[in-house]
Amino acid sequence: MLNSSGVFKLCLCLVLSLVVGRVSADSWQGLRVEPEKSCSPYSSKDYAYPQSVEPVIIGLIGKIYSPYTGRCFTSRYETDIEHIVARSEAHDSGLCAASLAVRKKFASDLLNLTLASPHVNRIQKSHHDAAEWVPDLNQCWFADRVIAVKRKYGLSVDQREAAALQTILSHCDSFEMIVLECSDTTEVSPAQPTLEQSTSDPLAAWDDNRNGRITCKEALRHGIAPVYRDHPAYPFMRDADGDGVVCE
Repeated sequence: MLNSSGVFKLCLCLVLSLVVGRVSADSWQGLRVEPEKSCSPYSSKDYAYPQSVEPVIIGLIGKIYSPYTGRCFTSRYETDIEHIVARSEAHDSGLCAASLAVRKKFASDLLNLTLASPHVNRIQKSHHDAAEWVPDLNQCWFADRVIAVKRKYGLSVDQREAAALQTILSHCDSFEMIVLECSDTTEVSPAQPTLEQSTSDPLAAWDDNRNGRITCKEALRHGIAPVYRDHPAYPFMRDADGDGVVCE
């Protein structure tokens, strides 16, 4: 006869077995469960997207804000457009076999776009999937978006990613984005020029050695790379291939 402790352990084992069963099957949440693989070389140019989507993202959120950290920014030049399902991860999860048109549609799809600081986007999250990185804030919203995007484009998940997402989902009461209140000065760095300052005098803002040009090293130091054609720094930079993007 089982005591209360034994009953609890039995129930726990049954729950875990059900979760593992769902994740280890051929499909989970309507997604194929299989290892990531690249069936064709990845190129970021195949997943190019216009910077014009950034104001649209800001409008959807309601301010220049990163849902990953709850950070507010003073201008959009302080943020990166962030792909919730990273482009390279999507490539290895099925888009390697998709047409160029589908890849570009994915790269510009607002369902998969948000804002993040350059450090979070390029260093912390980068190409990682949900088994390797999840945000500090809005984990339920993040997990729901990952699943929605992968369903929309027929992408797969691997075992570890499915298990990580399942763990998050098991604690979710809502999938709405949490938007924290931020004062106008909460996240402002005194070393970072305002939009008005940088637009009126880009060289004063980003030309550290005062040679009349802005280098990629300087752009990276100030967190504005990659620099697109509509950015105030662009006229003072060298776009060797003429594609409208510097320091890719």
